[in-house]
Amino acid sequence: MTVRRLILAIVVLVVAGGLAFWLLTIPRGLDPKSVANLAPGDAARGERIFWAGGCVSCHGRPGAKGDARLELAGGLELKTPFGVFVPPNISPDKADGIGAWTLADFANALKRGVSPDGRHYYPAFPYPSYARMKLSDIADLFAFIKTLPPVSGRTPPDRLSFPYSVRRGIGLWKLLYLSDKPVVSLPAGASEKAKEGQYLVEGPGHCGECHTPRNFLGGTKNDLWLSGAVAVEGKGHVPNITSGEGGIGDWSEKDIAYYLESGFTPDFDSVGGAMVDVQENIAHLTTADREAIAAYLKAVPPHPNGYPAEKKK
Repeated sequence: MTVRRLILAIVVLVVAGGLAFWLLTIPRGLDPKSVANLAPGDAARGERIFWAGGCVSCHGRPGAKGDARLELAGGLELKTPFGVFVPPNISPDKADGIGAWTLADFANALKRGVSPDGRHYYPAFPYPSYARMKLSDIADLFAFIKTLPPVSGRTPPDRLSFPYSVRRGIGLWKLLYLSDKPVVSLPAGASEKAKEGQYLVEGPGHCGECHTPRNFLGGTKNDLWLSGAVAVEGKGHVPNITSGEGGIGDWSEKDIAYYLESGFTPDFDSVGGAMVDVQENIAHLTTADREAIAAYLKAVPPHPNGYPAEKKK
């Protein structure tokens, strides 16, 4: 092969690779018809999804208390091995929040991780879990958020280093990890309560985003679902919430439901760390919802701790 032919072959391969990358990473939204046929959301029902989804934990003002938590100004810094992510303002403000969004914009963000201007969102926004949500629940959530106070002001941008700053590459990540299918197959004869709990945990509740270990690409290891993980900050761990060794096998469904309501464990310890905010959100749900979550957690496959043993001090 002559030098000229070799150079030409390299150029062709580079162009073909670039074209393949471009096509594979195109942000893909929902079928417009699936959203166009949606009935208008109900804000009263949407409040349930709002608390189940923990929207206020990331998008509320950092340190806000009481009703001020409902001012979804964003600004919390999520420090991860990939960089620092800053959840944006999602209040109904038309200039700086999502007040000018359509329901289709909102649905595409939650179920496909695609922004209204056609860019990929980083999966620090837990759309890999929200992808499992019902469109009707998304419509209800959108209706509820529109009842909250509009807040002006935009958050600073994410701070990511190369190659994580190449947002287009998220399209490849989505091919591997974005799915609307259930994570686990419940045992034959699982109760309706456990099935409802599966939806709440795997979908809006996005519990697996923190309680499941991840691989080097940041994808959840679903074969170790809910077995616990190293905390996103890199220090400490998020506990195993299966019935496997190191988990909550000795907790009853009643124990789990009571913990989610009150923040107290069966041995009279209290909730701590980042779970404080999560528990406060879940306390807004109904008793039936908390019981459903408990039933699901007792039904998922048991796993030993999914994080390395910590050295004793």
